[in-house]
Amino acid sequence: MTPPAPPDGEALQRPPDLLGYERGFWGRGLSVAGVDEAGRGPLAGPVVAAAVMLPPGTFVEGADDSKQLTAAVREELYVRILAVAAGVGVGAASVREIDHINILRSTTRAMQRALAHLPVRPDHVVVDGNPVKHLGWDHEAVVDGDALIHSVSCASIVAKVVRDRLMHRLAVRYPGYGWDTNVGYGTQAHRSAIGALGLTPHHRLTFAGLQLELEI
Repeated sequence: MTPPAPPDGEALQRPPDLLGYERGFWGRGLSVAGVDEAGRGPLAGPVVAAAVMLPPGTFVEGADDSKQLTAAVREELYVRILAVAAGVGVGAASVREIDHINILRSTTRAMQRALAHLPVRPDHVVVDGNPVKHLGWDHEAVVDGDALIHSVSCASIVAKVVRDRLMHRLAVRYPGYGWDTNVGYGTQAHRSAIGALGLTPHHRLTFAGLQLELEI
């Protein structure tokens, strides 16, 4: 069952055993893949998803919702997750796909690709947030899963690090937009750069108001 979101202003109550969710499946001999995405909201760049399977009993100290961690900590945890995971799959959907089929369906595609890239098929899939229509995998969706379920926390870190690294590489090819720091999100500096420099092939043309930035 998906837990309700906490009321506004109320701190999220994390479970005392951060492996409690996975233990419920491991105890029955079932493997678990946690899935999360990064980059649903930026003005530029792809959306990236990751699926992480941990061996029974494996805990990566410090892993949390990637949004709560610094870039340096995420990078360190990324290396540790890849070292201990039973399987890691990463998938992405391009800006062209996002503009063609919308960000929601593109996120679904990225998750499908991440799951397909796992070395073994998981017995159970858990996804952060709401149920993913047409995912093609039986799954459970848990609101705030990236903070409540350890394998989903790990997936959020992997997806974020992979996407940030990609945007840092694109920042070298397209200087002036600040992608080395804003990783494609709509900061004021990024929006001002669009007005001054125009759009790149990596901007999401269908995102509301983006074409208007050219008139700044």
